[in-house]
Amino acid sequence: MKLTPEEMERFDEQGYLFFPSRFSAEEAAVLRAAADEVYALDRDEVWRESSGVARTAFAAHTYNEAFRRLGRHPRLVEPVMQLVGGPVYMHQYKVNAKAAFDGEVWQWHQDFGTWHRDDEMPEPRAMNIAVFLDEVTAANGPLLFLPGSHRQGVFEAGHDLETTSYPLWTLDRATVTRLAERGGCVAPTGPRAASSCSPRPWCTRARRTSARSAAASSTSRCATSTTTSAGSSARRGSRTATSRR
Repeated sequence: MKLTPEEMERFDEQGYLFFPSRFSAEEAAVLRAAADEVYALDRDEVWRESSGVARTAFAAHTYNEAFRRLGRHPRLVEPVMQLVGGPVYMHQYKVNAKAAFDGEVWQWHQDFGTWHRDDEMPEPRAMNIAVFLDEVTAANGPLLFLPGSHRQGVFEAGHDLETTSYPLWTLDRATVTRLAERGGCVAPTGPRAASSCSPRPWCTRARRTSARSAAASSTSRCATSTTTSAGSSARRGSRTATSRR
């Protein structure tokens, strides 16, 4: 898969691309089943909410065949190589689970800020890729983006160790408000197997799934990866498989 000049221009301006139905319904079904298997495992990589439900599963590509294949899939890797202009490697892989009723909030944050502070990633030459494992709607906790925030550099952040079971370097309300007033706020929604990519730095928040919305709709999951250029050092509620390259 190659990006068009128009898609490259939109990526540079907005900081993200969204592709509905990049994978088939059959492929999405395989990934949803794999997510259920991963969340049921008793492993250190599977982090849980205070209620005990799964919050996220790290490094799923190392112990699940379906997610191993997803992380190497050319439909995800080739556009990223085109955007960064060269080969990439996997920095992080997660399957995020936003459980209905029990799923806790993901605060506003920049991923690069965390990797820079905790992992000593020297430069923001990294890309997030996400694949929806469930249909994502406005009612079941979509990911929120602040368009254009990738152009603003790295922001001051506080290390939040108390709000959830997952420690995170988070942005304050004044920063988020200023960025939203400047570039707006969007929540990509779409069918299972939609995919998106965004650069780091980039400001995002995943909303908590409310009891009301959970009762009206299925939860959603997302698989995500972060890919990093070689030159630098799924969720119910809404599940997403994510990798960082």
